[in-house]
Amino acid sequence: MKYLFSLIILLILFSCGNEKVIQLPEISHSEITEINDVSAAYLFYDETQKDGVELNRKNLISTTNWLVNVDKRLTLKQVIPQIKLLQDKKSNSSHKNKKAQNYFTCNDTHRKNLGFVEFTDVVYYEQSSGKYFSEISELKLPKRLNIHVNSLEDINLVLVSNQLDFKTSNKLKLINDLKSILKNEKEFIEIILEINDSISFQDYISIKLTLSELVLENVIISNNEFISN
Repeated sequence: MKYLFSLIILLILFSCGNEKVIQLPEISHSEITEINDVSAAYLFYDETQKDGVELNRKNLISTTNWLVNVDKRLTLKQVIPQIKLLQDKKSNSSHKNKKAQNYFTCNDTHRKNLGFVEFTDVVYYEQSSGKYFSEISELKLPKRLNIHVNSLEDINLVLVSNQLDFKTSNKLKLINDLKSILKNEKEFIEIILEINDSISFQDYISIKLTLSELVLENVIISNNEFISN
């Protein structure tokens, strides 16, 4: 399914005579540019709502690929509970399609069209990674590097097995700093993303796309993501 660029900047729905607008997050590139067999959900930025967010999921079909359109101004504190609700809806559906995927819809500024970021297998935890890992056996875990994102300009990198390997970074330096920390590591390393829930959905997508540029043989980025304050 291909979309016109005119639909990207402001995604507009008309419901009961009211105009609703979503400002999609912007990305400079996307690997995924076209998806077929889709249905869509919308997370609106709405200051009149108690939590500042309104979810419209009326047209979702569990057997299709889902396009989740999230307003870039929303914070993760507003977005993540709604995303988890959608994930649960799909996983608990009696009609399932194992091939169906979930994507965030973005504005690809380079292609001047829609781009998509897959999140099908991402598991969101509304707690700190430290609390999570303290409750499971460390013996079963690979060596890990935690990325603590407070903002795009305030990112802390900690190699958990060696607290001396600590580095303060930012979005522009992130990939080079990760390579600097990991360049001499021979063991398998799992990268854990831990994000402050006050950051915007736009900044979240920016960090995700930046991390996708990291390619090292002994490193994987975990599907477990931790959202806390």
